[in-house]
Amino acid sequence: MFSRRLAAVLSVASIGSQCEELSIAIDGETSKALNYVSLTGKAFPGDRVIVNTTAVELGLGSGGYHFVMLNLKQPEQTLDGVGHILKLRYTPMQLRVLSVEEEESPYHQVMAQAASLAGMPVAVAELHSMLAPLALLLKEEKPGIRLAYLMTDGGALPAFFSRSLSELRRQGIICGTITTGHSFGGDLEAINVYSGLLAARHVLHADAAIISMGPGAAGTGTKYGFSGLETGDNLNRVSCLKGQAVMVCRVSFADCRERHRGISHHTLTALATSTLVSVHLPLPLLAAAEQQFLAAQLDESGLADKHSVFYYDELSLKILAENKHFCLTMGRSLEEDSAFFLAVAAAARHLSALLSGVSAGLQE
Repeated sequence: MFSRRLAAVLSVASIGSQCEELSIAIDGETSKALNYVSLTGKAFPGDRVIVNTTAVELGLGSGGYHFVMLNLKQPEQTLDGVGHILKLRYTPMQLRVLSVEEEESPYHQVMAQAASLAGMPVAVAELHSMLAPLALLLKEEKPGIRLAYLMTDGGALPAFFSRSLSELRRQGIICGTITTGHSFGGDLEAINVYSGLLAARHVLHADAAIISMGPGAAGTGTKYGFSGLETGDNLNRVSCLKGQAVMVCRVSFADCRERHRGISHHTLTALATSTLVSVHLPLPLLAAAEQQFLAAQLDESGLADKHSVFYYDELSLKILAENKHFCLTMGRSLEEDSAFFLAVAAAARHLSALLSGVSAGLQE
């Protein structure tokens, strides 16, 4: 079940063409809400709206936002656009999209023939907070790169929920976004990750790609009950399409939870169990004690033998320090969790090396 309330719209601010931030009044109190234009139309001050209040009531990571379900001033809406693929299927919010694969798509013939990534490097990340730092660092290493982003449906479903993604797109740091599965709102829509990867290569003509879920992640404190387990599946998908799969390892010595110390148990579990192929694991060279901790984790988990581990030193985070609004993970800043961002920097350096065709870092 979910909770819903009636609210009055006080003010409207646009966040891109498909998302509006509303100030709303509920029982005399002012709250925030997001309105997705493609689902519920534009909102105006004075409108009465039904909002889903579930995430805020549960204290989940929605940024304190409610979500508009229906605008009572505009209760009817006609179908427009093209395409016959539905996302959010068999729910009251199902919406029509034109998928990159379908017959009406201008890219149908390209997608009908696409079968390989032809060695394209793909960085597979668990957390959406890795996207912007990785893109910034890689763009600094390779200014002329065409970098695509694939968003899975493991976290937030609308691409326009991510402000960092909107900013990356606006600055031209990424050449396009592909939303896969039931995520939606990208420059291209794809039915699954396989098609999304092929579209990145053959439609967007990307030199490299980053794949991760949107903002938000689900965890249960159990070994397998977390949304980031999808990284193993994504590494397999990249490999079977003949791409170069690179894991962006989640590393921290600032997280108070022991299971996330060093290389997160999420990363270790995905690489040890759901990853069925050998992939590249770039890591930063850290201070002696921290470095020994990482090495012990790789040895004890068997990952040092299963995968190709590369270490990088002299990693600069200057570009991230200049863009601190992009650098926040689990509420921690660049200064508070430097190991996390150094691991992202190692992945960026490794991708750059693969694109240049030069020898990568110090191999384990």
